[in-house]
Amino acid sequence: MDSTVRTHIDPLGSLAERHRRLEALRSSFTGLHTTYPLADGTTARRTYLDSAASNLRLSVAEDVANRAMAHYANTHSQLHFGARIMTEVYHRSHDIVADFVGAGADDTVIFCGNGVTGGLNRMARVLSEQRPDRDVVITTMMEHHANDLPHRKHAGTVVHVPLEQDPNGEAGRVDMDALQAAIDEHADRLNYVAVTAASNVTGIVNPIHEIARMAHDAGALCVVDAAQSAAHVPLSMCGNAPDERIDVLCLSGHKIYAPGSPGVIVAREDLFAGLEPQEVGGGIVEFVDTERYVVTDDLPEREETGTPNLPGAFLLAATLYVLGRIGMDLVAEDERELTQYALTHFEAIEGLHIYGSHRLEVAERIGVITFNLDGLPHGLVTAILNDYYGIAVRNECFCAQPFVRQLLGISDERGVAPASCTDTCGPEDAPAAGDGAPAREQPGMVRISFGLYNTKDDVDRAARALREIVERADEYREAYRPVGDGSGDWVHRDFSFDPDTAFSIERTVDHWLTSV
Repeated sequence: MDSTVRTHIDPLGSLAERHRRLEALRSSFTGLHTTYPLADGTTARRTYLDSAASNLRLSVAEDVANRAMAHYANTHSQLHFGARIMTEVYHRSHDIVADFVGAGADDTVIFCGNGVTGGLNRMARVLSEQRPDRDVVITTMMEHHANDLPHRKHAGTVVHVPLEQDPNGEAGRVDMDALQAAIDEHADRLNYVAVTAASNVTGIVNPIHEIARMAHDAGALCVVDAAQSAAHVPLSMCGNAPDERIDVLCLSGHKIYAPGSPGVIVAREDLFAGLEPQEVGGGIVEFVDTERYVVTDDLPEREETGTPNLPGAFLLAATLYVLGRIGMDLVAEDERELTQYALTHFEAIEGLHIYGSHRLEVAERIGVITFNLDGLPHGLVTAILNDYYGIAVRNECFCAQPFVRQLLGISDERGVAPASCTDTCGPEDAPAAGDGAPAREQPGMVRISFGLYNTKDDVDRAARALREIVERADEYREAYRPVGDGSGDWVHRDFSFDPDTAFSIERTVDHWLTSV
């Protein structure tokens, strides 16, 4: 590649045409029209508001991947047509990912197992081996466990930087002054700064290129967890100046409308130089006998041992190409408008408290909104939304326990929980669940999160449901009981749902067998 920086995938057509395509895309997701029986005896189409956990699959990308599978064969060969096609399309899939994030010519794209978790674990090991004299990692209080625990396991010391507070005392982005102080304190030992581009709890966006510049000034690297942001805002590995470039960026395909696709590492090639690959096996070696083996120097091949997940890689590449041709600037603008609409409507609900700064003029955020309703446990609210309204949301701690406990006032300013929270929080620290709730209960909140398929009608439906839950709180509480396992979950006393009635692998296969 001749240029230093790859360009993003160019949007297709005029702004009006891009808007039209975006609107057409809203209904092009698998699972949007799935229906379930509700506790009141009716059946309703589900409203999917759990995109921060996983997005629904983009239908057009699924079709592209299925068309590619007409040529399926394993890669690592050029001597029959199918293998040659698969190898070429697999290489192009890497290029599409690189173009989507504006990677540099000296960056590599590696497809990597189980999403961002696999990517960050691998890079924590790589960077620990590559820079053993630098044994400190700085991260933030808002991180998902995937961008916290791998560094704790592989680095000598992990420093958690606090967050800014907005004028209302709500948590915002990482505290940049505190971050600079931590970088200055540990500069001679600092390996890298690991930061999420957007919180999966509050949706708050961090200034990743400014953070990269600060890290580089101290001779450190910048590692970015883009799991939450990649489907929502434009990403650029290189920023606007050389010192703003991201050294490592990790994505999760299942959070970018491509469930079933692998995670991705986009990283500087030189970070792998001189190191044995973390995993070895077929497809990455040039010579093997019973006493020796020689690993190829080629990237990404040397980091992708074994048979690749070709359908998943094609699905992800097709999805990113669709998003790029519509334009992530348009996607971000559309979601910002929906998020502001939702914040305005949810703030007006009596007894509803939103966590994190919800003033977009103070702290930029993606479409993730977490809250609690006064006097109602998070598990109860989540169950009611599902059972009576067909609204799918998530609750508990979203794999970000230190941050959630701090937002709830359980942990201290350093994110350390009291001794009673060794496993889960006790009643003296967590909101009371009542009605025979277990003595020890997982704290948490309710999270609504948006994808491209969500509309203002979805927000209105959720707002109406939450208002009704507040108005009928006693009635709903009587209809449920706590599970009693410490999870904070609640179940209906009379209504039950058996997943096997909705879908069964065996029943679906047997139906086909009896029909042929």
